Amino acid sequence: MRRLATEALLVLALLFPSARSLAATTTAAAVVTTQDELRLGAAWYPEQWPESRWDADLALMQRAGLRVVRVGEFAWSRMEPSEGHYDLDWLARAIAAAGRHHLQVVIGTPTDAPPAWLTARYPETLGTNADGSLRQHGNRRQFNYANPRYRAFCRDIVTQLAQRFGHDPNVIGWQIGNEYTDESYDAATRAQFQHFLQQRYTTLDALNQRWSTAYWSQHYDSWAEIPLNAESGNPGLMLEHRRFVTATWQEFQHVQVAVLRRLTAPQQFVTTNVGGLAWSENWDHYAMQQELDLASWDDYVGSGHLDATRNAFLNDFVRGWKRQNFWVMETQPGSVNWAPISNALDRGETRELAWQTVAHGADAVLYWQWRSALNGQEQYHGAIVGPDGEPLPLYDEVRQTGQEFERLSSTVAGTTLHAEVALLVDYDSRWAIDFQRHNSTYDQLQVLLRWYQALRRGGRNVDVVNATAPLDQYKLVIAPNLNVLPASLAEHLLQYVRGGGSLVLGPRSGMKDWDNALQTTLQPGPLAAALGAHVAQYYALSASVPIAGQSVEGSAETWAERLATDSPDAHVLLRYGHANGWLDGQPAAVQRTLARGSLAYVDTVLDATLTEWLTDYFLQQARVPPGPWPHLPPTVEAASRTGRGKTLHFLLNHGREPVTLALPWPATDLLDTRGRAPNQTNFITLQPHGVAVLEVTP
Repeated sequence: MRRLATEALLVLALLFPSARSLAATTTAAAVVTTQDELRLGAAWYPEQWPESRWDADLALMQRAGLRVVRVGEFAWSRMEPSEGHYDLDWLARAIAAAGRHHLQVVIGTPTDAPPAWLTARYPETLGTNADGSLRQHGNRRQFNYANPRYRAFCRDIVTQLAQRFGHDPNVIGWQIGNEYTDESYDAATRAQFQHFLQQRYTTLDALNQRWSTAYWSQHYDSWAEIPLNAESGNPGLMLEHRRFVTATWQEFQHVQVAVLRRLTAPQQFVTTNVGGLAWSENWDHYAMQQELDLASWDDYVGSGHLDATRNAFLNDFVRGWKRQNFWVMETQPGSVNWAPISNALDRGETRELAWQTVAHGADAVLYWQWRSALNGQEQYHGAIVGPDGEPLPLYDEVRQTGQEFERLSSTVAGTTLHAEVALLVDYDSRWAIDFQRHNSTYDQLQVLLRWYQALRRGGRNVDVVNATAPLDQYKLVIAPNLNVLPASLAEHLLQYVRGGGSLVLGPRSGMKDWDNALQTTLQPGPLAAALGAHVAQYYALSASVPIAGQSVEGSAETWAERLATDSPDAHVLLRYGHANGWLDGQPAAVQRTLARGSLAYVDTVLDATLTEWLTDYFLQQARVPPGPWPHLPPTVEAASRTGRGKTLHFLLNHGREPVTLALPWPATDLLDTRGRAPNQTNFITLQPHGVAVLEVTP
């Protein structure tokens, strides 16, 4: 009865008085144990194995240098075998066993995989697919994230866990669920969406006016008429649905965070692991991180091999969610089972992947999973130990990484990345462009990666942050895809420019307002007057177009816009060559000085050569110093972490051939012991997939 009585309160919580007020309702823990050591770990599922086997597995982990295990996130049916009857004694024994082997524990709340008794007895807790079909038991994520009854069950199981382990000295943190993913399209969730809209717009007249519902007779006379589906529709409705999904996941998460804050020790952190290679767009990652202590994500390669630039960007993207170091809660141990070709990474590549994440701000890396499951959907997934309990060939590589992490733990502790340049990401803009790409090849991630790669040359650190984040620390900020630009965000950016910052906008910027409606002031909308130029028309390109600037030539791809200058001091940096007649000779990039800073607009997707040239121009204009490694071979990546009076330079050879580098200053490779004390050197040889960590002390 207690559970049923609280469902009414949960319904009220679902009505979202403000999707952005959650951070104020729950204060993050004051003490978080994330930067006192460097950790390697794995996901361990003691419920899948005889208890007599536990110590053998934990001993192998300890020998491999693992220092943390994640447990419990798929074990709800073992924790609550029938409604209201809990069994956590086995988990207590597993946690104690881990402690005996000097392994710290992160408990995953099991709310991503409800037990069969729950979904059978309460079918309303199952999610509804976009086609109207009800999800069925036998997989995971079959639950309805918006259902108040399901949230009551989640609250109760988390309460039991927190009461039992909230002050256990072996438990250092909590992971809520596992890879939030699927929304629901049931009638009750649709009603919640309609109420969400009512609170945001107050009146139907306001909604109809702002969504331009006179188009195609979309006018609504009742909130109940507003649809909820996954099909293309009114751009205003589609954008609000994405915001609703974010708010609903925030509320789902908040139910558990509130319990954990109340019942656990402040040094136990709270996080959730983000899947979808971090770039998933189901919801706003920045908003979801507000009341969590620690960002974490699941870093998988899938088919093929490590895409070093993309993976570096994704790690920097995750670091930007909370603008602090993060954890990799899952990473592939050599191979996966779900990719089109689930090949194994090369020897040394798994270690290389782990060190790359550390180079970009990770303080822990956990493998998924420790041991191959005997059955289940992921029985072919890579592991460190086979179904027979014996180490797989990858074990020795993991062990080497674990020993290195342990040796460098105190050195890396307290360091992080510092950057003078940033890329901006905005979820409203991401959603708006992807709803209406206008060119199927317009890939926002690839646009970002092209700028990112140009900025990263020479080992320069780059932050990837929310468009609303404080920007004062940056000399140069590039916003390649800022499609939705309300007046408040425009003013935030103008304050940065007036204060001396250099801002570069990309194509499609300022086209839309908060409601995903076209601005009546042509692009870049509220920034057009400050730019001294505007976009007269846009064009999806079916072929590349020549483009040139002072002493440089290249091409424009995918998208182009016709810029018209409105002010004599709007300096043209690039012009189109012979194209479709409309673009011929027209500006492709302009820049204008504004107070102590500058504002630039690049109205197309430039090829790599032009992107590098223009990036160098902007860096020089903004007085950004060159990166510390000006002559890196193309296969070598460099990044740096600083703190506690030292700088650590990470060098990674992503190629399959050895590379010898001349160092710009004598340094010590902390990974190169070879049975002797590390010495300073002026040259270093990186083997294929090799890694070096160089310490430079002022």
